[in-house]
Amino acid sequence: MIVGLNLRVEHEGRQFHLQVEDLGEARACFEVRLHEGGGILWSKQVGYQDILSQGLPRDQQDEAVRSSMEKMLHTAATAIARGKLP
Repeated sequence: MIVGLNLRVEHEGRQFHLQVEDLGEARACFEVRLHEGGGILWSKQVGYQDILSQGLPRDQQDEAVRSSMEKMLHTAATAIARGKLP
């Protein structure tokens, strides 16, 4: 289980906080949340059962999940920069 990733993003004078949290292998997904001023503006759950089903050694599995989380974090940050989120 990966604890989580965070990123602050500024767009058009607004401060956003992006957070990605692993919800655990039992759920096989992580959640991406976009916060502003303490409220959640947008969230999405992303599954990673495909990674678990590969039967990778634990360290490689964790790295693959973390990489997927990082990609989603940066995809959401790019969407904010382009005005597509929130």
